[in-house]
Amino acid sequence: MAKTGVVEGDPLTVKEMELKRELQRLVKVILSQEEINVDAIDKTQQILLALKELKLKRRSSSFDLPFPEEFRCPLSKQLMRDPVMLASGQTYDRPFIQKWLKAGNRMCPQTQQVLSHTILTPNHLIRDMISQWCKNNGIQMPDSVQFLNDEGLTEADRDLFLSLLAKMSSTLSDQKVAARELRLLTKKMPSFRSLFGESADAIPQLVRPLSQSNSNVNPNLQEDIITTLLNLSIHDNNKKLVAETPKVIPLLVDALRSGTIETRSNAAAALFTLSALDSNKELIGKSGALKPLVELLDEGNPVAMKDVASALFSLCIIQDNKARAVRDGAVRAILKKIMSNVHVDELLAILAMLSNNQKAVEEMGDLGAVTCLLNIIREASCARSKENCIAVLYTICYSDRTKWKTLRDEEKTYGTISQLAQNGTARAKRKANGILDRLNRAINLTHTA
Repeated sequence: MAKTGVVEGDPLTVKEMELKRELQRLVKVILSQEEINVDAIDKTQQILLALKELKLKRRSSSFDLPFPEEFRCPLSKQLMRDPVMLASGQTYDRPFIQKWLKAGNRMCPQTQQVLSHTILTPNHLIRDMISQWCKNNGIQMPDSVQFLNDEGLTEADRDLFLSLLAKMSSTLSDQKVAARELRLLTKKMPSFRSLFGESADAIPQLVRPLSQSNSNVNPNLQEDIITTLLNLSIHDNNKKLVAETPKVIPLLVDALRSGTIETRSNAAAALFTLSALDSNKELIGKSGALKPLVELLDEGNPVAMKDVASALFSLCIIQDNKARAVRDGAVRAILKKIMSNVHVDELLAILAMLSNNQKAVEEMGDLGAVTCLLNIIREASCARSKENCIAVLYTICYSDRTKWKTLRDEEKTYGTISQLAQNGTARAKRKANGILDRLNRAINLTHTA
């Protein structure tokens, strides 16, 4: 038996030896001649391709050998290359169980047991047994990368991941290099984001440089770590993990107030993506995030406006956060931007959402919202913006009689509300007709009196 475990008389081995001898002869010819021998080079390339095909053929035939059942992945039905254990105690080949988990499954495929967590633990015992079996049968265990699809990761990826996290506890220069690399990897490789879900300590290690001392944080380091958190939060399976990791949301809130404008914008974007879960909305709202979001909106930096508006809209879906946003000055900041013709469509949607808060409605009336919204209905081309305007006006109309005169004057002069009652969206028509009905009944009551 040869060193590779392949029998000398094996046809594949005989063919390989012949090709190697011919390859040696051709290389000598090429090196010995002063002029380039094109034919010899072409033949060399053909032989190299033939050797590659033989190697692949041998690998394929080697793994056709019968192997112990405990070495078989229950999902792929193939010999495991990277055996890992689920929380249920069952062992699977890493790329295949990762694909199962990424599809949103939260049960063990074999036992149907609901998993308490999705951290994958390497099964070193089975891996060593498979390695020994391969050695005994003359099989060279191939690198796992050759068997992973786009969903999987190699051991080299995991080693790199762990080494980068370790650097986050090292010197500032090491931290900066590691943070930039993690930012790039989590942006380019969706599968790399899942690695943070496999270790309970991964995210705490990532944010450690920011947790130690927020007063002297390097701006570039802060930007890279916050952006990495944003990249992680895009991964659905990470949203709960990221938000519930201690210090993460407070660090995002701190980042809204400090650092580069990109850091602040990406912190807002991270809060937006995390707020896709209702439980996270409440968590973020209680953290005090709404006030710095409103302040960043009020500053009006164009880099951050879109992300801030998205975060505020998503967070204000729940009632408690609406009250918090109003308390923190959202109505004034939003109307100021709308009146300046900045991100009107997006901000009108937030204003409409806040309009079922009584304090918000009172502020809108005091800040001249009625005239502003009527002007938008007359001049805007966006049907959804007109719908949001009339929805806000409907609420104001029903809560503040002092604004009825302004609405009646608008209707007499331009017929703005009547036109929307005829040509608006279904919701806009209902709201416009509601206002008209309210105004008409008020006139009738006056005449009756």
